[in-house]
Amino acid sequence: MATTIGMTPNKTEDTIVCYAPTMITTNGIWQGDNPLDYSLPLFILQLTLIVVTTRTLVVLLKPFRQPRVISEIMGGVLLGPSVLGRNARFANTIFPLRSVMVLETMANVGLLYFLFLVGVEMDLSVIRRTGKKSLAIAVAGMVLPFIIGACFSFILHKKDESMTQGTYILFLGVALSVTAFPVLARILAELKLINTELGRIALSSALINDMCAWILLALAIALAENRASSLASLWVILSSAAFVAFCVLIVRPIISWMVRRTPEGESFSEFNICLILTGVMISGFITDAIGTHSVFGAFVFGLVIPNGPLGVTLIEKLEDFISGLLLPLFFAISGLKTDVSTIQSIGTWGFLMLIIFLACAGKIVGTLLVAMYYKMTIHEGFTLGFLMNSKGLVEMIVLNVGRDQKVLDDESFAIMVIVAVIMTAIITPVVTSIYKPARKFVPYKRRTIQRSKPDAELRVLVCIHTPRNVPTIINLLEASHPTKKSPICVYVLHLVELTGRASAMLIVHNTRKSGRPALNRTQAQSDHIINAFENYEQHAGCVTVQPLTAISPYSTMHEDICNLAEDKRVAFIIIPFHKQQTVDGGMEATNPAFRMVNQNVLANAPCSVGILVDRGLSGSTRLAANQVTHHIAVIFFGGPDDREALSYAWRMSDHPGTSLTVLRFISGEDDSNVVQPRDNLNDPRMLTVETDDAMERHLDDELVNDFRTKTMNDESIMYSEKLVNNGEETVAAIRSMDNIHDLFIVGRGQGMISPLTAGLTDWSECPELGAIGDLLASSDFAATVSVLVVQQYVGAGPNEGIGQPDSPGHPDEQYSNMQNINHRPPPRGQNIFNS
Repeated sequence: MATTIGMTPNKTEDTIVCYAPTMITTNGIWQGDNPLDYSLPLFILQLTLIVVTTRTLVVLLKPFRQPRVISEIMGGVLLGPSVLGRNARFANTIFPLRSVMVLETMANVGLLYFLFLVGVEMDLSVIRRTGKKSLAIAVAGMVLPFIIGACFSFILHKKDESMTQGTYILFLGVALSVTAFPVLARILAELKLINTELGRIALSSALINDMCAWILLALAIALAENRASSLASLWVILSSAAFVAFCVLIVRPIISWMVRRTPEGESFSEFNICLILTGVMISGFITDAIGTHSVFGAFVFGLVIPNGPLGVTLIEKLEDFISGLLLPLFFAISGLKTDVSTIQSIGTWGFLMLIIFLACAGKIVGTLLVAMYYKMTIHEGFTLGFLMNSKGLVEMIVLNVGRDQKVLDDESFAIMVIVAVIMTAIITPVVTSIYKPARKFVPYKRRTIQRSKPDAELRVLVCIHTPRNVPTIINLLEASHPTKKSPICVYVLHLVELTGRASAMLIVHNTRKSGRPALNRTQAQSDHIINAFENYEQHAGCVTVQPLTAISPYSTMHEDICNLAEDKRVAFIIIPFHKQQTVDGGMEATNPAFRMVNQNVLANAPCSVGILVDRGLSGSTRLAANQVTHHIAVIFFGGPDDREALSYAWRMSDHPGTSLTVLRFISGEDDSNVVQPRDNLNDPRMLTVETDDAMERHLDDELVNDFRTKTMNDESIMYSEKLVNNGEETVAAIRSMDNIHDLFIVGRGQGMISPLTAGLTDWSECPELGAIGDLLASSDFAATVSVLVVQQYVGAGPNEGIGQPDSPGHPDEQYSNMQNINHRPPPRGQNIFNS
């Protein structure tokens, strides 16, 4: 039987632990065995206890918006000698000294693969694209804290033979100056700053900071492990450089060749995946044998994995298991090694607070000075400084290596762990309180097509999921009739799902004109989309195209769309329908998440929105104005959405190759709808759709009368009215329309109650299209015609431009805010302004 000396985990120095190597699995309690005397059941209990504790803390700290790393470290502190471990019976039963080796070995295996995943996800091209601003902020955010750490090292350093002053300075300086890139990415995502200019600068700076920290860490480890010989340290550094060169020059081309051999769309073979996972362990073994650290090899090996499907596959297979189960072990062990009781005097606690304050202040001051130099506001500089204080994985590695190499004693280690926890914990509350993103422009009025000036630029935001969306959208834009008098500015936003944790969030960029081949399928799609729209811009006059790519989770993708729409002051957002046409003419869903994105955009958009049901628009790819012909139909019932649909179609009707048919449905049951037409109209009396408010009918009549007056002599425009009494007659009338049309434009009709569409919503497959849009987009609708379902932005308050039309005589002059709110569901168009 093994003999052990029961001690808390942080007292392992100079302690001999004896154990029986055969005591791994137990014969069971019925044989008289205690499971906790055996390695495997004890490890399972420890792992379960650590995961349950950390996850409980994650839930408890979530209202305080704390990153997960805080919960994981605090879970270890709670289980360690600072709290529960103070009970000797608990410590010797659950965390006996003989179990530390197994626990730390598994924790380091998890750390090895986690650092490999971080390397896989890290996009080094971001550093090349980063401007001088991010580089200067990263350097300034490292230099001052490093100097502060160097100064305090003379006070903290114990004068003994086990460590040199220079090595101590290096460890302490790196621990205080590093910024945790993955932790910062999660904080920015939580604060909704990930795709703002501030967020991009912070992430770019943190990425550079992280790379510098890795270099300094490798140097510190080399010096720490070879204190007696400077020549040995030199050999460690040279060997590490040779390993990096080997990975870049030999390993990366081999893996790239492996990727090229795998046909696009097919999954990677089990052999290839196993080969790469084995390569992680081999890399860790090599760097550990060299004298650096095993995690350094795994990180470098991850960096040389090409961006693309292989990286995504590796992340999907490993991330949940590694980051959810094994990584908490590493942070928990850091907490288990932390004994707050070693910080004995009140003076040391005061000294600890001083270090925290000065280290934070160093980063903030350095970052603030650079931010002010680059004409950023003081608030942005302070926010950036606090964000750069994020601590996490790299610092914990530095502290654990420093403790293992006896560079840091128990007291210094405890001090630095507490510093890391407090510095990271204060970031989110402080940033939330001091940084309130202000609008950098006055609220604009032209948030709708109806309200836009006929002789002004029309700004449109086009969202693209796949290249398949491109031809129809280009034809739609061409049909929108850009002219010198009223050009169209198109912002093309390629929407890509965020599959990684951190680096992919950085990629919101303009067109890439390097001429290099695409690195992965996503970039190839972006290049295809960008090239198509640039080609359109060159051939179609009076159009400017600005392509962008936004990579984010589907759950928050609408925020990117809405924020960009407001930043660029667009009047119209065009988003693809979540279904596409099949070969047999039916409609099938491409990705259910697209539907959620569309619904969120409709609820939060700061301007009008159009959902495009793509069934081909003339099937034409010819871009010259005199070669394009379109037959467009507008189905008009009344209400803001239908007015917006008619306004857009009216603009399109000016195109010489476009013919427009407007079919207005009127109710035959209520004679109170009769209004007298203008004197210059020869048509019989007009009927309007009955609504709950006379103002809505008046606005409908004003727009329709204006439209008829100005287009009465245009032979390409037909206006007709259809008398119906219920939803069944409405459907029959729509089905009887000519099949010459290639585009229907209809209002969504949200918030409008009409007997003419009664019952149509009971069987709707997609209520976000409205009753008529859902009918036209359904698979059983006879005509395979593209449909544009339009929702007009109606505003949420007095500052949104409602009642402040851009042109005299506009119907919206009589459009009161209170009436708008009464006729619309409140969530619409409000979130982005009230948040």
